[in-house]
Amino acid sequence: MSSANTARSLPLLAFISLLLLSPALAFDADHRYGQEEPVKLWVNKVGPYNNPQETYNYYSLPFCHPSGDVATHKWGGLGEVLGGNELIDSQIDIKFGKNVDKGVICQLELDEAKVKQFKDAIENNYWFEFFVDDLPLWGFVGELRPDKNGENGKHFLYTHKSITIQYNKDQIIHVNLTQENAKPLESGRILDLTYSVKWSLTNVSFARRFDVYLDYPFFEHQIHWFSIFNSFMMVIFLTGLVSMILMRTLRNDYAKYAREDDDLVESLERDVSEETGWKLVHGDVFRPPRSLVLLSAVVGTGAQLALLVLLVILMAIVGTLYVGRGAIVTTFIICYALTSFIAGYVSGGMYSRHGGKNWIKSMILTACLFPFMCFGIGFILNTIAIFYGSLAAIPFGTIVVVFVIWAFISFPLALLGTVVGRNWSGAPNNPCRVKTIPRPIPEKKWYLTPSVVSMMGGLLPFGSIFIEMYFVFTSFWNYKVYYVYGFMLLVFLILIIVTVCVTIVGTYFLLNAENYHWQWTSFFSAASTAVYVYLYSIYYYYVKTKMSGFFQTSFYFGYTLMFCLGLGILCGAVGYLGSNLFVRRIYKNIKCD
Repeated sequence: MSSANTARSLPLLAFISLLLLSPALAFDADHRYGQEEPVKLWVNKVGPYNNPQETYNYYSLPFCHPSGDVATHKWGGLGEVLGGNELIDSQIDIKFGKNVDKGVICQLELDEAKVKQFKDAIENNYWFEFFVDDLPLWGFVGELRPDKNGENGKHFLYTHKSITIQYNKDQIIHVNLTQENAKPLESGRILDLTYSVKWSLTNVSFARRFDVYLDYPFFEHQIHWFSIFNSFMMVIFLTGLVSMILMRTLRNDYAKYAREDDDLVESLERDVSEETGWKLVHGDVFRPPRSLVLLSAVVGTGAQLALLVLLVILMAIVGTLYVGRGAIVTTFIICYALTSFIAGYVSGGMYSRHGGKNWIKSMILTACLFPFMCFGIGFILNTIAIFYGSLAAIPFGTIVVVFVIWAFISFPLALLGTVVGRNWSGAPNNPCRVKTIPRPIPEKKWYLTPSVVSMMGGLLPFGSIFIEMYFVFTSFWNYKVYYVYGFMLLVFLILIIVTVCVTIVGTYFLLNAENYHWQWTSFFSAASTAVYVYLYSIYYYYVKTKMSGFFQTSFYFGYTLMFCLGLGILCGAVGYLGSNLFVRRIYKNIKCD
């Protein structure tokens, strides 16, 4: 990225402050123009069509550069830079409502180096992106035509850009770009790069101008509705199963456990023969788990991520964030910082309830765990992007801004949340007293071991989001705008319910096997959903995409790993918190010695 963008990163905090004050997170004003008022055409990026993240500055190819020493850049916010965008004024003369039959951009003198660059771009199917009034236009650099023998194709560069703009009163509604006049690439030749602009009226309102970019047949296909219905039926089945356990099985267990007989000896003999399963481990079930600091940190972080995802989805539904470049990313970062209080509160309260003393260590781990994991992956990807000279490389100024947001908003809120959590919800409240000597855990069949319960626990939650993962992956990796956040909200709620139900069932089976190490098992049982999502991403990469090269492969699996880590922590925390409520509920009404 250029030094101009790095310099522009410094006033970003002011932009973020304004963004926080905007309830709808709108990205611009009303975009109104007067007759023959200049309309800027911004060039953005260029890269191989099959590799969405492998993008470069538009002028990395030897196109005509704008006149002047310093190109004018357009700053669109934190999310835009993180999304690999760099808008530069093309200085092409476009005026509102004024047709241009044929305007000259420049004369391009080809030499061997330029011909080679263009040929490599055409062979790799390079595309480019422009913006007019925040509306995107796309086109290909050129085309490869086979010769008469069908071998050794000839490279042609498009030299004319025909721009069609539709407007309603004083607002631009739709833009379109077609490429014409392909010329063969030959060293020593001079090509005239030209453009034309045609304006036409439309009745489409400004509020509906982005609809043309939304693929309604794809996202609202019958299979999408069917997947929601299928997941809903799964929720009904699982909630029924959990209800049966709570209302029938546990009721019978309570009756047997609490039954008193007049004949004391007969009662004791019957208790010895009948007291089995989860009741036997009441003296150990609330024993502090291993690695309490780490478990508290991941549960707190997962609770924060669950709230964060819910907030971002709701804001995307209300504010149509998909319209603005990078608006989703910006919203995610700001909401993450503001919800750090929840992570500290849940983590601090949980750590204190289990008798933890080193609360500062717990607080620091909670505040740093997920951001530093993302930073580690991002650092590796950023190094690769810098090596390739890609726009995906994050400028140093933007890294500083993200760090400042974390250090001065997220970290203090996590600290405050930890202090409040320790004082308000940190008192031990276990229904049963923990015995001094741990009870030995008997050997059980292989399918009741914690590892098997953990791996099997993620299957049903993955099944509930499987179809939605296809739509999310396709929108992110195949140039589709994801806009069906209502579907995503339903799927997210279904995922939460299915995860809680499955984890409760797994915890009940584990306790019936007289294994009281349920805390980490319940976490991993839910977190294993992310393992199946990552395995699906491998299948998606090789079967559903045409990506290639070290750069794109690294970014695909790096971003997917980051996503799956967040998903695993989120689901694991939800599973643990659900199981914790379940365990406390079933041991609340039994006689604890």
